[in-house]
Amino acid sequence: MSLGAGALSDAELVAIHLGTGRKGEGVLTLARSLFTEWGGVGGLARADVDELSRTPGVGPAKACRLVAAFTPADRVSPHEGVTVTASADIAKIAASRIGRARTEQVLLILMDGGNRVRRAVTVASGSATDSLVPVRDVLASALRHDAVAIALAHNHPGGSVEPSADDVSVTERLRRACDEVGLRFLDHVIVAGDRWRSVTASR
Repeated sequence: MSLGAGALSDAELVAIHLGTGRKGEGVLTLARSLFTEWGGVGGLARADVDELSRTPGVGPAKACRLVAAFTPADRVSPHEGVTVTASADIAKIAASRIGRARTEQVLLILMDGGNRVRRAVTVASGSATDSLVPVRDVLASALRHDAVAIALAHNHPGGSVEPSADDVSVTERLRRACDEVGLRFLDHVIVAGDRWRSVTASR
Protein backbone atom coordinates (compact mmCIF):
# COMPACT_ATOMS: atom_id res chain seq x y z
CA MET A 1 0.00 0.00 0.00
CA SER A 2 2.83 2.41 0.76
CA LEU A 3 4.99 1.68 -2.30
CA GLY A 4 2.30 0.95 -4.91
CA ALA A 5 1.95 -1.89 -7.41
CA GLY A 6 4.98 -0.59 -9.31
CA ALA A 7 7.21 -1.90 -6.52
CA LEU A 8 6.18 -5.49 -7.31
CA SER A 9 7.77 -7.73 -9.91
CA ASP A 10 5.68 -9.15 -12.76
CA ALA A 11 5.71 -12.55 -11.06
CA GLU A 12 4.51 -11.03 -7.79
CA LEU A 13 1.64 -9.27 -9.57
CA VAL A 14 0.56 -12.54 -11.22
CA ALA A 15 0.92 -14.37 -7.90
CA ILE A 16 -1.68 -12.03 -6.39
CA HIS A 17 -4.23 -13.19 -8.96
CA LEU A 18 -3.27 -16.86 -8.62
CA GLY A 19 -3.76 -16.73 -4.85
CA THR A 20 -2.19 -20.12 -4.10
CA GLY A 21 0.55 -22.31 -5.48
CA ARG A 22 0.53 -26.03 -6.18
CA LYS A 23 1.61 -29.08 -4.21
CA GLY A 24 5.17 -28.64 -3.05
CA GLU A 25 5.49 -25.22 -4.72
CA GLY A 26 4.61 -21.73 -3.53
CA VAL A 27 2.48 -19.28 -5.51
CA LEU A 28 5.45 -17.13 -6.52
CA THR A 29 7.25 -20.15 -7.96
CA LEU A 30 4.11 -21.08 -9.89
CA ALA A 31 3.89 -17.54 -11.27
CA ARG A 32 7.52 -17.68 -12.40
CA SER A 33 6.98 -21.02 -14.08
CA LEU A 34 4.06 -19.54 -16.04
CA PHE A 35 6.31 -16.75 -17.30
CA THR A 36 8.89 -19.32 -18.36
CA GLU A 37 6.25 -21.44 -20.12
CA TRP A 38 4.66 -18.49 -21.97
CA GLY A 39 7.75 -16.42 -22.63
CA GLY A 40 6.97 -13.47 -20.38
CA VAL A 41 4.10 -11.06 -19.81
CA GLY A 42 3.14 -10.72 -23.49
CA GLY A 43 2.79 -14.44 -24.04
CA LEU A 44 0.89 -14.98 -20.80
CA ALA A 45 -1.50 -12.13 -21.67
CA ARG A 46 -2.39 -13.88 -24.96
CA ALA A 47 -3.07 -17.28 -23.36
CA ASP A 48 -6.69 -18.34 -23.11
CA VAL A 49 -8.52 -20.10 -20.27
CA ASP A 50 -8.32 -23.58 -21.80
CA GLU A 51 -4.56 -23.31 -22.35
CA LEU A 52 -3.86 -21.98 -18.86
CA SER A 53 -6.12 -24.56 -17.25
CA ARG A 54 -3.89 -27.37 -18.53
CA THR A 55 -0.99 -26.12 -16.40
CA PRO A 56 -0.73 -28.22 -13.21
CA GLY A 57 -1.78 -26.14 -10.22
CA VAL A 58 -3.71 -23.56 -12.24
CA GLY A 59 -7.07 -25.06 -13.21
CA PRO A 60 -10.16 -23.27 -14.56
CA ALA A 61 -10.74 -20.87 -11.64
CA LYS A 62 -7.21 -19.47 -11.56
CA ALA A 63 -7.09 -19.39 -15.36
CA CYS A 64 -10.26 -17.29 -15.44
CA ARG A 65 -8.82 -14.89 -12.86
CA LEU A 66 -5.65 -14.43 -14.91
CA VAL A 67 -7.48 -13.83 -18.18
CA ALA A 68 -9.84 -11.41 -16.44
CA ALA A 69 -6.86 -9.56 -14.92
CA PHE A 70 -5.31 -8.89 -18.33
CA THR A 71 -8.57 -7.92 -20.06
CA PRO A 72 -9.10 -4.37 -18.67
CA ALA A 73 -5.61 -3.33 -19.80
CA ASP A 74 -6.53 -4.45 -23.33
CA ARG A 75 -9.52 -2.12 -23.26
CA VAL A 76 -7.51 0.98 -22.41
CA SER A 77 -6.28 2.55 -25.62
CA PRO A 78 -2.84 4.17 -25.39
CA HIS A 79 -3.71 5.81 -28.72
CA GLU A 80 -6.65 7.81 -27.36
CA GLY A 81 -6.44 11.35 -28.72
CA VAL A 82 -4.03 10.41 -31.52
CA THR A 83 -5.01 11.96 -34.87
CA VAL A 84 -5.32 9.49 -37.76
CA THR A 85 -4.08 11.06 -40.99
CA ALA A 86 -3.17 7.98 -43.06
CA SER A 87 -3.59 4.22 -43.29
CA ALA A 88 -0.19 3.85 -41.62
CA ASP A 89 -1.65 5.40 -38.45
CA ILE A 90 -4.44 2.81 -38.42
CA ALA A 91 -1.90 0.03 -38.97
CA LYS A 92 0.25 1.28 -36.07
CA ILE A 93 -2.69 1.18 -33.67
CA ALA A 94 -3.77 -2.25 -34.90
CA ALA A 95 -0.26 -3.71 -34.78
CA SER A 96 0.11 -2.74 -31.13
CA ARG A 97 -3.23 -4.29 -30.21
CA ILE A 98 -3.65 -7.35 -32.42
CA GLY A 99 -0.59 -7.61 -34.65
CA ARG A 100 0.82 -10.63 -32.81
CA ALA A 101 -2.40 -12.26 -31.65
CA ARG A 102 -2.47 -16.01 -32.29
CA THR A 103 -6.08 -15.96 -33.49
CA GLU A 104 -7.63 -13.58 -35.98
CA GLN A 105 -9.02 -10.48 -34.28
CA VAL A 106 -11.09 -7.64 -35.73
CA LEU A 107 -10.45 -4.18 -34.31
CA LEU A 108 -12.78 -1.21 -34.71
CA ILE A 109 -11.18 2.22 -34.26
CA LEU A 110 -13.64 4.96 -33.32
CA MET A 111 -12.81 8.62 -33.97
CA ASP A 112 -14.28 12.07 -33.54
CA GLY A 113 -14.80 14.73 -36.20
CA GLY A 114 -11.10 15.60 -36.23
CA ASN A 115 -10.12 11.94 -36.76
CA ARG A 116 -8.84 11.77 -33.19
CA VAL A 117 -9.06 8.30 -31.69
CA ARG A 118 -11.69 7.94 -28.99
CA ARG A 119 -11.25 4.23 -28.43
CA ALA A 120 -10.37 0.99 -30.18
CA VAL A 121 -12.51 -2.07 -29.49
CA THR A 122 -12.21 -5.70 -30.54
CA VAL A 123 -15.50 -6.56 -32.24
CA ALA A 124 -14.88 -10.13 -33.40
CA SER A 125 -12.49 -13.06 -33.12
CA GLY A 126 -11.84 -15.96 -35.46
CA SER A 127 -11.69 -14.49 -38.97
CA ALA A 128 -12.64 -11.33 -40.84
CA THR A 129 -15.43 -12.80 -42.92
CA ASP A 130 -18.78 -11.22 -43.70
CA SER A 131 -20.49 -13.60 -41.28
CA LEU A 132 -18.12 -12.82 -38.40
CA VAL A 133 -18.09 -9.04 -38.89
CA PRO A 134 -21.77 -8.11 -39.15
CA VAL A 135 -21.85 -4.61 -40.60
CA ARG A 136 -24.91 -3.81 -38.52
CA ASP A 137 -23.08 -4.57 -35.26
CA VAL A 138 -20.04 -2.53 -36.30
CA LEU A 139 -22.26 0.45 -37.11
CA ALA A 140 -24.19 0.03 -33.87
CA SER A 141 -20.96 0.16 -31.88
CA ALA A 142 -19.83 3.29 -33.75
CA LEU A 143 -23.12 5.09 -33.23
CA ARG A 144 -23.35 4.00 -29.59
CA HIS A 145 -20.00 5.67 -28.91
CA ASP A 146 -20.91 8.79 -30.94
CA ALA A 147 -18.11 8.21 -33.44
CA VAL A 148 -17.91 10.47 -36.49
CA ALA A 149 -15.27 8.42 -38.33
CA ILE A 150 -14.23 4.77 -38.10
CA ALA A 151 -11.57 2.41 -39.38
CA LEU A 152 -11.42 -1.38 -39.34
CA ALA A 153 -8.37 -3.59 -38.91
CA HIS A 154 -7.72 -7.27 -38.52
CA ASN A 155 -4.69 -9.48 -38.19
CA HIS A 156 -3.48 -12.50 -40.17
CA PRO A 157 -1.69 -14.82 -37.71
CA GLY A 158 -0.21 -16.75 -40.64
CA GLY A 159 1.91 -13.75 -41.64
CA SER A 160 0.39 -12.85 -45.01
CA VAL A 161 -1.11 -9.39 -45.49
CA GLU A 162 -2.84 -10.24 -48.76
CA PRO A 163 -6.58 -9.43 -48.54
CA SER A 164 -9.02 -12.25 -49.19
CA ALA A 165 -12.24 -11.98 -51.18
CA ASP A 166 -14.10 -11.77 -47.85
CA ASP A 167 -11.85 -8.92 -46.71
CA VAL A 168 -12.67 -6.94 -49.85
CA SER A 169 -16.37 -7.78 -49.62
CA VAL A 170 -16.84 -6.70 -46.01
CA THR A 171 -14.83 -3.53 -46.66
CA GLU A 172 -17.11 -2.49 -49.52
CA ARG A 173 -20.27 -3.32 -47.57
CA LEU A 174 -19.07 -1.34 -44.57
CA ARG A 175 -18.05 1.64 -46.71
CA ARG A 176 -21.51 1.80 -48.32
CA ALA A 177 -23.25 1.41 -44.97
CA CYS A 178 -21.18 4.22 -43.44
CA ASP A 179 -22.15 6.50 -46.32
CA GLU A 180 -25.81 5.79 -45.62
CA VAL A 181 -25.65 6.75 -41.94
CA GLY A 182 -23.22 9.67 -42.29
CA LEU A 183 -20.10 8.04 -40.87
CA ARG A 184 -16.69 8.58 -42.46
CA PHE A 185 -15.06 5.24 -43.25
CA LEU A 186 -11.30 5.77 -43.43
CA ASP A 187 -9.87 2.36 -44.24
CA HIS A 188 -9.63 -1.34 -43.49
CA VAL A 189 -6.11 -2.62 -42.94
CA ILE A 190 -4.59 -6.07 -42.44
CA VAL A 191 -1.68 -6.44 -40.02
CA ALA A 192 0.74 -9.31 -39.46
CA GLY A 193 3.33 -8.45 -36.85
CA ASP A 194 4.76 -5.11 -37.99
CA ARG A 195 3.71 -5.59 -41.64
CA TRP A 196 0.44 -4.21 -42.95
CA ARG A 197 -1.62 -3.56 -46.06
CA SER A 198 -4.67 -1.47 -46.86
CA VAL A 199 -7.62 -3.48 -48.16
CA THR A 200 -9.13 -0.30 -49.63
CA ALA A 201 -5.97 0.43 -51.61
CA SER A 202 -5.86 -3.19 -52.84
CA ARG A 203 -9.23 -3.07 -54.55
